Amino acid sequence: MTESIRRDGEYETPNPYPANPYQGNPVSPVNPEWPPPPAYRPADVYDGGTALLPRTPETPEAPGTPGTPEAFAQPAPEPQPAPEPRKRAKAKGPFALLAAVAIVAAAIGGGTAYGIQELTGKNETVASSTTTSVVPTGKTGDVATIAAAVSPSVVEVSATLNGGASTGSGVIISSDGEIVTNNHVIAGASSIKVTTSDGTSYTAKVVGTDSKKDLALIKLENASGLKAATLGDSDGVQVGDTVVAIGSPEGLTGTVTSGIVSALDRDVTVSTDESQQQQQQQGGGGWPFEFGGREFNGDTGSSTTTYKAIQTDASLNPGNSGGALIDANGNIIGINSAMYSAAAESSSDAGSVGLGFAIPINTVKADLATLRAGGSDS
Repeated sequence: MTESIRRDGEYETPNPYPANPYQGNPVSPVNPEWPPPPAYRPADVYDGGTALLPRTPETPEAPGTPGTPEAFAQPAPEPQPAPEPRKRAKAKGPFALLAAVAIVAAAIGGGTAYGIQELTGKNETVASSTTTSVVPTGKTGDVATIAAAVSPSVVEVSATLNGGASTGSGVIISSDGEIVTNNHVIAGASSIKVTTSDGTSYTAKVVGTDSKKDLALIKLENASGLKAATLGDSDGVQVGDTVVAIGSPEGLTGTVTSGIVSALDRDVTVSTDESQQQQQQQGGGGWPFEFGGREFNGDTGSSTTTYKAIQTDASLNPGNSGGALIDANGNIIGINSAMYSAAAESSSDAGSVGLGFAIPINTVKADLATLRAGGSDS
């Protein structure tokens, strides 16, 4: 048997690795002042300012040697202030509510003007535009509905004169008994009696007169709770519009006729001479006026005045003077003032010929302050 014997130093291969001088030594060769390197290289490099830049081949190395504290130490981001709570939506609440109330009020409009007047107990004149509807929705233009709604606001006016009497009509404009009528209806009257649609009689006194516009304002004594008419806007009236007339022709209280507006801005001339008016009233004929260079219903005399009038073919007769001309919505658009009555020897030939005139209600409204102060004739 063969044995392999190796002597010391024989066949020795030199150790390519030098002996570890720290083997068995607990002291680490890493500088203890250095922090341990991260497990992976950071993807971003801090640029020394406030921004983090992605590392790219063009990105310069961060300050210091890679793996050193200067390369990887980043200051903590500054806390951002919390956004202020949004108060805008809450602030809109009251304004949205007010806007909604305004819209509802606008939708109701002037149609409730009379109702508000009655609830508050105020006596102001009720005014509106032609878009206001006094009659119920769906009944616009219905003569029966218009008559029922407006007739309580139209009265008969009886004036006692020296040696005679005069009968006309009037329109209630306040719940305590202010009434607009024609000046020629009450001119020279020693006493005035007014009868409402329900047959109640009142004594009235003259507040003011304006002979240049043929208007007068009288006031009932001890009256309250009357139904005031709604005054419309005569500037919105057009030729062809449906109209209703209510008055007391020949003493027939509450007579209703209907027709259309046949013309606008007619120049109508009437007398301003009180003696001339009394003479005509005592004669029982229609009120004299001039139109188109011709005289109707007698002599107007030498003292006259001219105003712009609404012409209508609604039947008007003596006694309609001072009454209401009403639009399809139930608003007063004019005060009937002049009408042509055919002169005839027999009653069979007499009657309306469809030629009537009314003072525009806007003229009346513009004159109310003057009339309440005594009128231009005072």
